Amino acid sequence: MADLLVMKFGGTSMGSAARIRVAAEISAEQHAKRPVVTVVSAMSKVTDLLLDSLHKAEAGDQADLDENLKQLYARHFDVCRELLPGARQEAALAGVHALITEFSRIAKGMMMLGERPPRSVDEAIAIGERLSAFLLAEYLESVGILAAAVNGADVIATDAVFGNATPLMEPTRERAAKTLRRLLNEKILPVVTGFNGSTLDGRPTTLGRGGSDFSASTIAAALDASELWIWTDVDGIMTGDPRLIPDARVLDEVTYNEAAELAYNGAKVLHPRTLAPLVEREIPVWSKNSFALDKPGTKIVPSLTAASAGRGPHAVTSMADVALVSIEPANSMLSGTKVMARALEAMDRADVEILAITSSSYRQTFCFLVRQTELESVMEQLEENLSLEMAHGYLKPFEVDKDVGLIAVVGEGMRGTPGLAGRIFTAISKRSINIIAIAQGSSELTIAIVVRREGLESAVKAIHQECGLGRAG
Repeated sequence: MADLLVMKFGGTSMGSAARIRVAAEISAEQHAKRPVVTVVSAMSKVTDLLLDSLHKAEAGDQADLDENLKQLYARHFDVCRELLPGARQEAALAGVHALITEFSRIAKGMMMLGERPPRSVDEAIAIGERLSAFLLAEYLESVGILAAAVNGADVIATDAVFGNATPLMEPTRERAAKTLRRLLNEKILPVVTGFNGSTLDGRPTTLGRGGSDFSASTIAAALDASELWIWTDVDGIMTGDPRLIPDARVLDEVTYNEAAELAYNGAKVLHPRTLAPLVEREIPVWSKNSFALDKPGTKIVPSLTAASAGRGPHAVTSMADVALVSIEPANSMLSGTKVMARALEAMDRADVEILAITSSSYRQTFCFLVRQTELESVMEQLEENLSLEMAHGYLKPFEVDKDVGLIAVVGEGMRGTPGLAGRIFTAISKRSINIIAIAQGSSELTIAIVVRREGLESAVKAIHQECGLGRAG
């Protein structure tokens, strides 16, 4: 459909009646100009409340479950009453009540079972997005905009990996044509739930970390949209974390690759897999701030214009809650290549992301960086996969260092820039910070540096300053 815009509003952008009004105003303004599909997250902190409720149900904690349900009702009823005129409130409150009752039914079923089946968890936690979509569509209708709440399960077809499903594009294109194009042709604004989908045979799924953004990009690709706008509570993608670097600035443009690398390495931008559906069709993405509509935001594009490309890094980001796992053969008789292969297989089985990996040549030792939240799963799989080598003393005990941090220096313009790495390492050393490990891919898109945790913030500031990433003047 020509000039179609897909917009996604995050949890903070849907977090109150006032924020929902702003989302509605933005949607209505664009809807008056061209076809629009709006995708929404649950209200901020609602998904956490839903997940906590399911844990309470599994544990048989009726009192705490009832208290959580009371909070869920109160928050959404209060927003409904504040958002809608009196004449529409009774029917809308009944709609909210029906959705929360559906969640309550699933939770109490889990209480009876004493467990949380993954399929039921996915069905239950999608209620948060369904409540947001319902409230936004009701408000749009109340101000004279034809709108319809649409369950993402009716649009996005996925595999059956509950909790972290992957969209299937061709079936999704068919579903989107059937559900969304009809509404668009009738000048109705669809308000679609983010985060959820369903298998080909209709079982509810969710898309995991960054799921609502992923939903929006999948829908944009399925409908051949002209643009995707992601509304959050930040001005765009920045050269560094403004909490650490006062002169960090918003970037006008970044590439898909740069945005993915920044997100992968800790920046609070789009999740890397959000961009995957857009690449083939080269659909541009805007990261915008719904709390500051005057700010233009950052455009994410396939490749940079000459004016934006420049030389050297475009941004630096960091992660503190990481752990460095080191593996060393006890003697040179054991093939380091085979040990590394087995270790990587264990990482795959643990379903974790390796943030950085380095190795030595002669001793065939290697280390890799993972998130601390995933460390327990990593160690379980490593010990299982390499149990024979450990039992026979072919491997030294695994070493785990949690007192480290990751810095990622990112930029398409770093390729072939002489002396850049030396400048970065010198800037760090001038702050008396020891570098523990370094990793850089052949694309030269990212330099990953592991340092001691206490030197992390100082090193980030040093790199940002050395590379001239701050605001001019």
